[in-house]
Amino acid sequence: MVRQPGMPRALVVLVGAAAAVITLAGIHAVSSIIGPIVLALTLVIAVSPLREWLARRKAPVWMQIAIPLVVVLLVLLSMIAILSLAAAQLAILAPTYADQVTAMLTDLQRWAAERGYGSEQLNKVLSSLDPGKIIELAQSVLSSLVGVLSSLFLIVVLLLAMCLDAPMFSRVIAAIAPERPALAQALTSFTDKTRRYLIVSTIFGLICAILDVAALYVLGVPLPLLWGVLALITNYIPNIGFILGLAPPALLGLLEGGPRTMLLVIVAYVVINVVVQSFIQPKFLGDAVGLSTTATFVSLIMWTWVLGPLGALLAIPLSLLVRALLIDSDPRGKWAAALVSGEVPAPAGPPEDTRPPQHGPGGGEAERPGQRPGPGPESDPGPGPTTPDPGEGRAADSGQITAHRP
Repeated sequence: MVRQPGMPRALVVLVGAAAAVITLAGIHAVSSIIGPIVLALTLVIAVSPLREWLARRKAPVWMQIAIPLVVVLLVLLSMIAILSLAAAQLAILAPTYADQVTAMLTDLQRWAAERGYGSEQLNKVLSSLDPGKIIELAQSVLSSLVGVLSSLFLIVVLLLAMCLDAPMFSRVIAAIAPERPALAQALTSFTDKTRRYLIVSTIFGLICAILDVAALYVLGVPLPLLWGVLALITNYIPNIGFILGLAPPALLGLLEGGPRTMLLVIVAYVVINVVVQSFIQPKFLGDAVGLSTTATFVSLIMWTWVLGPLGALLAIPLSLLVRALLIDSDPRGKWAAALVSGEVPAPAGPPEDTRPPQHGPGGGEAERPGQRPGPGPESDPGPGPTTPDPGEGRAADSGQITAHRP
């Protein structure tokens, strides 16, 4: 039988890439719906330990649903209130520093003119480095987050539905484990990694935010509580979240107290975040994410384009979900998982010989390459001749004599 050749690997890659582009474009088109769905799923996963604890305590079913839902709603309402207040205060605060920004730019132009730089070139540089644009960018990000969280009705309905279905999902995953063990393991690993990532990131984000607020209060930077909340939120944004949380308070430090205050703000943020996030947090988080630095940064760019600011906050959970569905659920995807996580997979054992036995001319099993001949019926010498016991012979003779007696 002639084996039909499969699809070329290059064509498979091109078709998969085209399907990914079409899928991401479709998600981008309905991002206002997909974003709340993913946010609700992430929040339900985050509070699942509370539901499991209530189930172990034999709490009523309605309590297992109501208490996690109330906790999530309190978190959402707090975020909406804080972000709305932050956007309003930032809009009021920004125009008050117009005179300081103008004076600073004038001093910079004078300093550059004394060193021979042309005014035209300097104006181009200053127009691109306008500090007001950074405040406007921070305000637009906060406004976008408020807009996403303002669809509270849709999020509440989704949370209620997912909290009701959470026990059923657990039973379904346990039921499919015997038939699809790889898929069940992938989904279980996704929930465990996402929950651990969210809990550990929240705890250490709160620690960093409290320390940042204390440092800003000591340095006299306006709105320290606002920038502490911003540091907590940007803690969920991988790679560049620290820079996004540092830029607004550093700029206000420059406008309020000059370059010295700005440098002190930068030093305080760097020391606090490097010590907490680089030395302490990895000991508790470990390898819960399972994504390399490159994969994390690419996922941040991709999900920010697809879902906007909410995609930047949910880049890690979304990437873990995609990995669970497309890579971890396929037993043949260990090398793809290695490329995504940056970890070399464990070497597999020697392959088992699954060929059918081959029979030789005499009907016996023929030797396979590398197989040692074992003891067969022809090579077995069998029991050798033994020396009869004299006692046994005498007993046999006496038996015969007894048999012949009348």
